[in-house]
Amino acid sequence: MIEAVIFDMDGVLVDSEEFVCRAAMRMFAEKGLVVQPEDFLPFVGAGEDRYIGGVAEKYDFPLDFERGKTRTYHIYDELVSGNLEPLAGAKEFIAKARGKGLKLAVASSADKIKVEINLRESGLSSDTFDTVVNGLNVTHKKPDPEIFLLAAKQLGVEPSKCLVVEDAVNGVAAAKSAGMRCLGLTTSFLAEELSDADWIAPTLAEAPDEVLDW
Repeated sequence: MIEAVIFDMDGVLVDSEEFVCRAAMRMFAEKGLVVQPEDFLPFVGAGEDRYIGGVAEKYDFPLDFERGKTRTYHIYDELVSGNLEPLAGAKEFIAKARGKGLKLAVASSADKIKVEINLRESGLSSDTFDTVVNGLNVTHKKPDPEIFLLAAKQLGVEPSKCLVVEDAVNGVAAAKSAGMRCLGLTTSFLAEELSDADWIAPTLAEAPDEVLDW
């Protein structure tokens, strides 16, 4: 039986993709490189190191990576202030899972600072979850399963008894590699791109009842 739900954050609990894309584009522009939103798509769900670094590599752009990432987070914090709401059904799904006695975790490839900004701005306190794992806690990012396996370990739950909620191709692949069931949300990718997920829904508001009942 299911004992825990592990949530990705971006595109699952909050819709921050537009904001982080705008922040990264602005950071690159400040440094003299014009990039496009589609440049970031291959790196969605893989953490900011790949999200920013992958685009810099694409253009063979010499980026002081740590400074660039720090600047991106500063811009991101400004952009989301007062503008980040939980996605449809997120709070209700969390309450339903809690009502069934399930343990809850966030496992986001994003760095700690971005996870904290998102939780703060969305009103989803870290106290909502039994554990919060960020990209700095692991060596290998999604599609590697390390982050989900670490979340399960911290929850004290076997991977086979965990449900992962993901919106990204990399995340679905990581969940399945971890031996977990997966609910894929089509907030960032098309349903056919998330076809390896066990269930697919537009948002948590429309998640099938059985995802919490197996």
